[in-house]
Amino acid sequence: MNGQQPAGLNSTAANGRPVFWSFRRCPYAMRARLALQSAGITVTLREILLRDKPEAFLTTSPKATVPVLDLGDGHIIEESRDIMIWALSRHDPEHWLAITEQAPKTCADFLDRLDGPFKTHLDRYKYASRYDPDAAENHRDAGAEMLEECERSLATDPALSGAHQGLLDFASLPFIRQFRIADPHWFDSQPWPHLNHWLQGFLTSARFAAVMEKYSPWQPGEDGVTFPVIV
Repeated sequence: MNGQQPAGLNSTAANGRPVFWSFRRCPYAMRARLALQSAGITVTLREILLRDKPEAFLTTSPKATVPVLDLGDGHIIEESRDIMIWALSRHDPEHWLAITEQAPKTCADFLDRLDGPFKTHLDRYKYASRYDPDAAENHRDAGAEMLEECERSLATDPALSGAHQGLLDFASLPFIRQFRIADPHWFDSQPWPHLNHWLQGFLTSARFAAVMEKYSPWQPGEDGVTFPVIV
């Protein structure tokens, strides 16, 4: 699925830039912001509250999940991976997409498992009270299998994407951050020194701080904020 469909009404910012609907803490929105930042593509960001989604957002994307990128040319992109690829296909100064050319099958398999089984286990571990609290540890341990795979990879290469951080790293870091948040003491006690070093490097980076800037929720009649911030 390419994640694109015709745009809805009230979708174009007054400044003519694409409109990016986002929620700061959502890992899907986070990785899309990371790609837009790396690509240097300026958008009009509209922060929303998931408990109070504005009508303009719902009109643009009836799916009603973030992130959503309205290109302003009659199309919207509703999947975070598609937003990442769209942005990086236009400008990829840090060569995030190199791994997709070097090992396309391995890359696609990793991302499918990340967004599929791993995310399922993450949700049922981190938000166990919404599902089955008694199964939380089982989901934690099942999700940890992929983290152990990442640890083995990072023991031989400095990044999941190989010699340099790229698509696999920045597509997964927001989710692995969430996995740690569920129980930091447990996570930090695991024999994953390379994974922890990789994650902490991201969490203490200027890159992470920039994409986690806090914005007030968008209100009807407003345009939005410029993202990424140009300094």
